[in-house]
Amino acid sequence: MPSKAKSGKKLVIVESPAKSKTIAKYLGEGFIVEASIGHIRDLPQPSELPAELKKTSVGKFAVDIENDFKPYYVVSPDKKKKVAELKAQLKDADALYLATDGDREGEAIAWHLLEVLKPKVPVYRMTFGEITKEAIHRAMDNLRDVDAALVDAQETRRVLDRLYGYEISPVLWRKVARGLSAGRVQSVVTRMVVDRERERMAFKAASYWDLTGQFGAGSGSFKAKLAALDGAKVATGRDFNDDGELVSRNAAHLNEELATSLAAGLQDADFRVRSVDTKPYTRRPAAPFTTSTLQQEAGRKLRFSSKSTMQVAQRLYENGYITYMRTDSSALSDEALTAARRQASELYGPEYVPQSPRVYTSKAANAQEAHEAIRPAGDSFRTPAQVAKQLSGDEFRLYELIWKRTVASQMADAKGSTATIRLGAVAVSGSAKGKDAEFSASGTVITFPGFLAAYEEGKDESRGDDDSDEARRLPNVAKNDALTASEIVAVGHETSPPPRFTEASLTAELEKKGIGRPSTYASTISTIQDRGYVRKQGSALVPSWIAFSVIRLLEQHFTDYVDYEFTADMEGDLDKIANGQAVGSAWLKHFYYGEDSDPGLLSIVNNLGEIDAREINSVPIADGITLRVGKFGPYLESSIPTVDAKTGEIVESSRANVPEDLAPDELTAAKAIELMETAAPEERVLGADPHTGHTVVAKNGRYGAYVTEVIPEMTDEQLANQPVEYYKNGKPKPPKKPVKAKPRTGSLFASMSVDSVTLDEALQLMSLPRALGEDAEGNLITVQNGRFGPYLKKGTDSRSIGSEEEIFTITLEQALEIYSQPKQRGARAAVPPLAEFGPDPVSEKNIVVKEGRFGPYITDGVTNITVPRTTSLEELTRERAVELLAEKRAKGPVKRTTTARKAPPKKKAAAKK
Repeated sequence: MPSKAKSGKKLVIVESPAKSKTIAKYLGEGFIVEASIGHIRDLPQPSELPAELKKTSVGKFAVDIENDFKPYYVVSPDKKKKVAELKAQLKDADALYLATDGDREGEAIAWHLLEVLKPKVPVYRMTFGEITKEAIHRAMDNLRDVDAALVDAQETRRVLDRLYGYEISPVLWRKVARGLSAGRVQSVVTRMVVDRERERMAFKAASYWDLTGQFGAGSGSFKAKLAALDGAKVATGRDFNDDGELVSRNAAHLNEELATSLAAGLQDADFRVRSVDTKPYTRRPAAPFTTSTLQQEAGRKLRFSSKSTMQVAQRLYENGYITYMRTDSSALSDEALTAARRQASELYGPEYVPQSPRVYTSKAANAQEAHEAIRPAGDSFRTPAQVAKQLSGDEFRLYELIWKRTVASQMADAKGSTATIRLGAVAVSGSAKGKDAEFSASGTVITFPGFLAAYEEGKDESRGDDDSDEARRLPNVAKNDALTASEIVAVGHETSPPPRFTEASLTAELEKKGIGRPSTYASTISTIQDRGYVRKQGSALVPSWIAFSVIRLLEQHFTDYVDYEFTADMEGDLDKIANGQAVGSAWLKHFYYGEDSDPGLLSIVNNLGEIDAREINSVPIADGITLRVGKFGPYLESSIPTVDAKTGEIVESSRANVPEDLAPDELTAAKAIELMETAAPEERVLGADPHTGHTVVAKNGRYGAYVTEVIPEMTDEQLANQPVEYYKNGKPKPPKKPVKAKPRTGSLFASMSVDSVTLDEALQLMSLPRALGEDAEGNLITVQNGRFGPYLKKGTDSRSIGSEEEIFTITLEQALEIYSQPKQRGARAAVPPLAEFGPDPVSEKNIVVKEGRFGPYITDGVTNITVPRTTSLEELTRERAVELLAEKRAKGPVKRTTTARKAPPKKKAAAKK
């Protein structure tokens, strides 16, 4: 024990500063609350290891693979100052409370703090599922030690991911492209997206027809759809497989001719009700949110990405608004059950609350250590209205979603009735004369909304026919009642391919298969996009061609490591370690070295054999046309000899770039042929630069057309005449490989093309940026072309100019005149829009995205709406832009008041209470 007298202070360590501020309010005097700001140490890169370790069993992974896979941890460079601060605080404390999160990651942070700080005072592990006064006090009454099994599970997972990534990624570098990465979960998630795209590419559409009609009775009219023809069920989209084949036996497949003639033959037919079937309708509320279901529902209802959802939820948790947001449990505490039931009764009436609380159990394939469901914090819930002024827009929307779901989960079932009417007639004319047609209509009437008064769960896109029966009231009819028929029309359909995954539906599928952890879904989905394996098209996830190559290599040579069941089983094994039923080091030994007939990862990597990189990176698209994944992106290559239209020469093979925004399933054989036929020349020689003698060429590149100079390689004679360098002992050093000079390049203007650009224009483009001269203070002014158009630059001050052509005509005097004007913000006429989406269907004015003072915004010149923080410019689609403008119009103009501007001070006042 230290000899220095203690101050009586107790040191509490949490992960984040926001969390520390909230907790400090509830602990009061005698406690010092500090934040570690996440993990304080981790595995270093092998290159960062001390020299004496690099050639040992630790050197390859920073993990000792010969001694129970013991990790070699180092304090992160950016955390050394924080560690020193914590040690200083600990010197004056008489107790240490480790209050990091209660999951595996939080347990590991607590253990690392214990290992590094080496406290000589009593240490207590403190966990809580929400940051409220009641929860903090309950946690102080239930202190424990650090859970070694949870720490072992987290450490095993960390080492496992290091082994997986460091052994498999180099294979991708050699055979696909540098900079790629493989990951235990990310590769499997990428495979899921690729597999779905493969299904779409192989899909063959089938066409089918049916009839709809409007039917009237004395008490009203309703719409019905053809259900049977001559007693046989009429085929719908669900009756076809993905090869376009009818798979339902005895189903009547209507073509256009039959459907049209049947519709004509029924125009004057005698329709009567054949049956009326009424059944009671009951619908139960959805369970409170888990991490996975929160991400799914926020994606559907709020259009948040998984990453944005977790970031917003983290802020709500740390500031005491919701319970811990990383959980597999849908259970509620007794206090929460009471709060939800009381609030439902107060807001909707006692009849909306069932006699006994509802109890939910997790349906996840692998449920991790128990937490409570995500719900509003506290033993009594604050309504959205009560917190509206304290939260940002996104925070409020997510809190409201969580509040509604929690309260609804403890409300009564929705009640009603579902009626199905079958009606029919016999065709009286035309080629379909004599055929018996039976129509069907269904509708559900809600007589008691129950939980629906508070909340209704969203749905993902589904395949097949989706005629909803919800909230459609049918007239009161009886069997044999006569009906009038009108608007009987034939309607054609095509089966649809499997829908692409969205972040919400991918999250649901991962949870269903038991792959990864809900707490890591957001970061995994973000990672596969950052790596270039997947991109967003609207809300749909589209794989890149490089993802096809990566997954193909992994499927052929690392089969188990991208197998869904194998990956889910690994999660189960980590659960056993967390529960103390297995030991991490023994499991890692089996995974890496294998056992008996079960080869480990090391054996597989060492016995890969020959991998044909060209075959891995090739996808046949049409006869003689193959897609290749090259160093600079995907391209098409045709092996069919063609004749050059200009020179008449026979070209043995030709290439065409693949548009970056063309999804793999859209690259059909017909599209590939079109791209090959319309491909611009890959390269056109413009001539030689009179000053350097270098050849200048125009090319079509992945990011557009450009010009560049061709710098010739050094000749053998030039290489031989390089100066010779010598070692200290007098022996000559091996000749150095000459550093390649970087060629000058320049992007073509919008008005130029590879076919038309001249040598003089190319030399001008390659000379940019163009120096105009200096201002009175000696600052150089240049003009150049950029992502958002041409602009002037003086130090850090940039000013847009009108057109690309002005780059070569603008003078220093004109530039000084522009700089003499105040820099405009907001309405900058010279700056081109960030994106254009065509005319708005309401205002009929052009929709554009502009850069504003507070970030990019969408406008049609009448209505403005800021681009949501959860949507990047690359993700923004025309449909979403139209939708956002429509929502803004519906809300009307914002009422700005002095009170609204003083919301932040009110937030502080509320916090002190």
